[in-house]
Amino acid sequence: MGKLTKAFEKSYSPQKGEDAIDHTGSEGKSPEVDVFPSASATGPVPQKGPDLEGFFENEKWNPRLKLTTDPHSPLFESFRRLRMPILYPSSGSKAKTILVTSVGPNEGKGFICANLGVAIAQDIEHQALLLDCDFRHPTLAGYFGLTNDAGLVDHLKDNVDLSLLIRKTGQPKLSMVPCGKPPENPSEMLTSSKMIDLIREVSEGYDDRIVLFDSPPSIVASETTILAKQLDGVILVVRHGVSKREHVKKFVDAVGRDKIIGIIFNAYPESTLESFVDKKLGYGYEYGSYYAT
Repeated sequence: MGKLTKAFEKSYSPQKGEDAIDHTGSEGKSPEVDVFPSASATGPVPQKGPDLEGFFENEKWNPRLKLTTDPHSPLFESFRRLRMPILYPSSGSKAKTILVTSVGPNEGKGFICANLGVAIAQDIEHQALLLDCDFRHPTLAGYFGLTNDAGLVDHLKDNVDLSLLIRKTGQPKLSMVPCGKPPENPSEMLTSSKMIDLIREVSEGYDDRIVLFDSPPSIVASETTILAKQLDGVILVVRHGVSKREHVKKFVDAVGRDKIIGIIFNAYPESTLESFVDKKLGYGYEYGSYYAT
């Protein structure tokens, strides 16, 4: 058993203590689409109590992340519905390496990635690993109260063993590798042969492990498109009132439509969802009647 495998097993053990998109899937297949309202409308963060036992153990978690672990919150079930087509696809093989990204900044991709990781780890049959690949503006570690003192950059730049960089999150079966201190050459690092080797390494060994990569927005980082092509699939976060349709279309065309396994309309008003899908997109997308943030 290798060091990386042992590190995964150790990290998975419990510890104490976005306007429009012009896209359809290949061969008539539509991607899964979810709609997430603004976090400000979700109400106060619940206090930890019996209903939350076992869902998170780290009091340093971001309050908004804690909110989605409350079984009484509508966000709780939303992320579980979001994980279903990923863990149990209706056709084809399961995507084990997934890029979570957006076309522009401030669209909520990091928050979506963190919550999706939590939801996947709570599934009985799966484990999750998060990698913060947003070397320009890393945020993923902060949601779990972790620091970026060391991480993926150290592995790619200084060959630090990846098994030494895996961190516990406080959620059983969920671990992560932070970004580390942002480098001067993020594009070169994320498109290097060493990064390709890392993708292969983390995706092998466990059939029940899903690896989520939080990447920089494609409009500010050319490496995002290149990275997407190395992974099994892409979840694209499109924020209402922020994403530009032409930017979304350009990204989808660049990575290939068959790569898009999920689209999330973040902070979209419920009352206008149906007209948005019918008139703006012009396609018969499937979409959920549930919400998250």
